[in-house]
Amino acid sequence: MKAVKIISTAVVCALLLAGCKGQKPVVGTSAADASLSAAAIIATHEAASPNFNTLASRVQVVYQDEKKEQSITVSLRMEKDKTIWVKASVLGITLAKAIITPDRVSYYETLSNSYFDGDFALLSDWLGTELDFQKTQAILLGQSIFSLNKNSYRSMVADNKYRLEPKQQPTNFIHSLLLNPDDFKVNSGRLTQPIDQRELSLRYGPYQELNGSKFPSEIFIRSMESGSKTNIDVRYKKIDLDVNLSFNFKIPDGYEEIELNR
Repeated sequence: MKAVKIISTAVVCALLLAGCKGQKPVVGTSAADASLSAAAIIATHEAASPNFNTLASRVQVVYQDEKKEQSITVSLRMEKDKTIWVKASVLGITLAKAIITPDRVSYYETLSNSYFDGDFALLSDWLGTELDFQKTQAILLGQSIFSLNKNSYRSMVADNKYRLEPKQQPTNFIHSLLLNPDDFKVNSGRLTQPIDQRELSLRYGPYQELNGSKFPSEIFIRSMESGSKTNIDVRYKKIDLDVNLSFNFKIPDGYEEIELNR
């Protein structure tokens, strides 16, 4: 894989995976209650979404495929429901910047003098599943990327966690979710698309409390498409909530637009 795609993919994955770290993660000890209905579990999970206006964080992203491994420091800024902004750097040198909004994805790379400016096709193509801003934000916050309809999902207790899955699995979108019994945040999730030979799994490290809300401390993503595997590990260094932030972003003049391979 060319360096340009390694850097770009790491930036995009940082957008998808970034959370925050401030206090020491707390490992839960609660037991899952088998008597809870799927509707109650879903409602409690939705209520567990963090409450904040802005977020600023620094994260370490390690990207690895069969050919190369790349470690990148990423600065993250976020305005909930509106904007996600990242800057990727190595040894203090800016490699790339990216910004996403509910209707657009834009980024540029300094090494190749190239840029992308378009819709969510970039994220969907590279990660192997359809994504939009709300799903991206959900991964950021340890929430479900699936639309959890209480009437179409069933629940069970598995490994002392709440397992949610559709009562009837779609043919090419087979998925499930495990929630922690302590905080009802996502412990792990899996999506397989057998027709397209795609598989995506997410696993979260212990959650931590900050200003009354729970945030991930680590996130691990594993994706496979047609036998090709990609691993991304994200660990968080610092987090500030509800601070004044700017989201400056401008594609430099003279940069060449990237043609995506679909």
